[in-house]
Amino acid sequence: MAVHQKPLRVSDLTPDEVRIAVDWDAMGVGSSVFIPCINTTKAKAQVQTMAVKRCWTIKTRVAVEKMRSRNVFGLRIWRTT
Repeated sequence: MAVHQKPLRVSDLTPDEVRIAVDWDAMGVGSSVFIPCINTTKAKAQVQTMAVKRCWTIKTRVAVEKMRSRNVFGLRIWRTT
């Protein structure tokens, strides 16, 4: 069975070489999103690039969050402007 994956968009993140689509247009000031990943350094750099393109300031924090009864390592991002 062939697996078809959508083409990578400029706004997608790939910190661990797996496509993560974020709805950046829905992210208002004060909102946050959690990016589950191992390579948080690469994720932070990719998010910072997206923030610069959109003239946003952001805050990031490496975190372990509970998802579906499991602890998941990743990066929490807040839009501050």
